[in-house]
Amino acid sequence: MNFDSMSWVLVMALSLSVFSLFIFLFSRFVGYMKREQNLEIESFKDSLIDKDNPVGLHGDELEKLKQQQAEAQRHLKEVISKIPVIQKDGRFQIDEEAIRKQRAAANGSEAAKGTV
Repeated sequence: MNFDSMSWVLVMALSLSVFSLFIFLFSRFVGYMKREQNLEIESFKDSLIDKDNPVGLHGDELEKLKQQQAEAQRHLKEVISKIPVIQKDGRFQIDEEAIRKQRAAANGSEAAKGTV
């Protein structure tokens, strides 16, 4: 080995030791400041967006929101299931004839109620 390659090894060893010393001192300083000021540093994992709670609601509010959304989904499914559809050319379309018959039946039953 010549002197040039040996100097790089020494510089690398010295720089790694100085870097590790700074990291050690920084971690001690952060620990001391946390104790002195009663700080709690959030972990990065805690700050990520939760897929089940993207808004960051608390337990009760989140459960209420989930329940409201489930009720809205049930209502939407119920309403959609009442719409008559037919399949034309490989696509689902609203069955306008069935809707006319439903309206006529509804109008006929309302007219019958009005005459009684």
